[in-house]
Amino acid sequence: MATFGVAGALVAVSAPWSQDPPDAQATSTVPVASPPTIDAAALVASVPHRSVAKIDPVRLADGVVPPTNRWYSGLVFGEQPQPVFAEPLSFGLTGSGFTIGLPTPTVTAQTIAGPHVPGVTVDVGAASARISAADPVSVTVELLDGSGAVLGRVVVAEGSPFVSFTAARDVSVRTDGALSATPDGPATAAGERWAFVGPSFDAGSTALAKDETATWYALPDAPAPAAAATLAAAATHPVTGVDVAYGVDDDEASTTLTYRTADDGESAHVLMPHHTVATACDLGTYPSVYGDLRLCAGSTLASTVPVQRPTGAFDVDALTDEQRATLVKSLKEDIAATPAFPSDTYFGGKSLLRAATLIGLAGQLDVDASALTKTTLATLREWGQPDGCEERDARCVVYDEKARSIIGLTASFGSDELNDHHFHYGYLLAAAGMMAADDPTLAADVKDVMDLLGEDIAAAAPSDEFPELRSFDPYAGHSWASGTSPFADGNNQESSSEAVNAWNGLGLWAAASGQEALETQATWLLSTEAATARDYWTDPELPDGFAHEVVALNWGGKRDWATWFSPEPSAMLGIQLLPLSPAQLTAGVGVTPDKIRASVKEAAPDGYDVMFGGDLLGYLALAGPDDASAAWTALESLPATAIDDGTSRSALLAFVASASAASAGSSG
Repeated sequence: MATFGVAGALVAVSAPWSQDPPDAQATSTVPVASPPTIDAAALVASVPHRSVAKIDPVRLADGVVPPTNRWYSGLVFGEQPQPVFAEPLSFGLTGSGFTIGLPTPTVTAQTIAGPHVPGVTVDVGAASARISAADPVSVTVELLDGSGAVLGRVVVAEGSPFVSFTAARDVSVRTDGALSATPDGPATAAGERWAFVGPSFDAGSTALAKDETATWYALPDAPAPAAAATLAAAATHPVTGVDVAYGVDDDEASTTLTYRTADDGESAHVLMPHHTVATACDLGTYPSVYGDLRLCAGSTLASTVPVQRPTGAFDVDALTDEQRATLVKSLKEDIAATPAFPSDTYFGGKSLLRAATLIGLAGQLDVDASALTKTTLATLREWGQPDGCEERDARCVVYDEKARSIIGLTASFGSDELNDHHFHYGYLLAAAGMMAADDPTLAADVKDVMDLLGEDIAAAAPSDEFPELRSFDPYAGHSWASGTSPFADGNNQESSSEAVNAWNGLGLWAAASGQEALETQATWLLSTEAATARDYWTDPELPDGFAHEVVALNWGGKRDWATWFSPEPSAMLGIQLLPLSPAQLTAGVGVTPDKIRASVKEAAPDGYDVMFGGDLLGYLALAGPDDASAAWTALESLPATAIDDGTSRSALLAFVASASAASAGSSG
């Protein structure tokens, strides 16, 4: 053995469990970063344009970039709009207006579900709807009459307890729900769960003149004495959009969301469990599938997470002579056994990252990898050829003007439906970043295409070519994987680790290509996604009745112990670990050793000859030195079928060695 040192939405209800609020901390001093400046139009002009994306934005105003991979994408695409989940509210379009709900979770052994149940129904006499403005956190929906003229605009934002409708002309609005005018006068109405502020409320009818606004909002559980007055005042300042800012310093990565209002008045906002803020946020709580969410006064949500830097190298310096010999032998075998690179965007990217990792280890351990290096560089240059799709139908990219997206040929797993772009392109970016780190010629050769892949998934600013932060949700702190979100449970993400890999890959590419501002942005994305991967997938706070250690699939309105591709227990945890790159060495930060061991035991109760068995052993190594020793020994003889095709036995052994070195360093 190797040794290493709401069912009734108008009734006050509570979630079945509560999240412990994060401790208040001093106001963050992390400076706001300047976003990278990338000429998206010039980059797009460098690649072929083709109509290959399989999406159809049915409800979208002219000139608006299709907002794929959003929490609200279900409003835009598909024959019928889907409910969406804004935390704490849910929202749905109807034939004549919209409904608002406050999801109340129910728990089974496999699922935590909080579907959209209308608590308030609003009828404005609309005949259709379309999205007229979109940012990563909020959406504006125009409601239209039978002739297509605009009746008014609805704004819904994540983290906001308010939904507002502003009339574009004189409109009669009907509110159905347990609301009645309050003694304060005809401009407000309230029930046990819902409240309203507007110019009038006569038995549910409200007359709005042009530019007048009505706002509906949910009342919190256990409200503070000031909550009712604070919310009523904030409701008179309708939210019009949300600005996103970020920053990185030596210790923290910060996210600042500013809820813009029509008159610059103060709003209110709600925290998810990963938000760590300076303010008390003690106005009350709302139920959700993520636990009780705290309500705060004010228009600014500023939160921090521990910083995590992009990295592509394992620490193998502390290996004993015996361990080094084992790793060198494995490395030579893995290099020799490298299969031909696939040509689709997912498996092609995975294979290149596997190869780049082997090449990096070969450099550290003085092993010849010249043949693999030659093949890998040639394949990266194929992918990085801007006009490659003029010559071939694979290992190349095109720009789809209707989708406003880069589509890789050949597509896989619905990437031509805008699914999983950050997963796919993250592998390509990571491989390019690692191979170009000391090769400026390669960086120059592939720069346009790699920059395009980065813009497609993470453009720091909106443009005519790409949406801002297509894949990443700065309120939820993680990415969404479905392009069009054709689901009643909202959007979803399964592989939190491949999302972490995406931002690590973007950071490696930024460093290799000398783009400091892009590296800062990637560090923010990586740090935030890594923190929420632990908070919501691998080490979540879970309610009584949920019978598992991890959540494998998070939705807007549901959380599942399930995957899209396998019912096997090993898949539930394994899909949160691959490709187990150096960036995943932080996956155990803050997770107790017992929790890691319990999660691995649940995933592999009868041994590691299972899907993702190698990744499970790598994760086990994060529990401590004895676990790392056991993982190393098991990996030496693990069947090749238990090692995912995006990694190798050598990389897994190097991961275990790095985990052991980190453990020794933290205890030294």
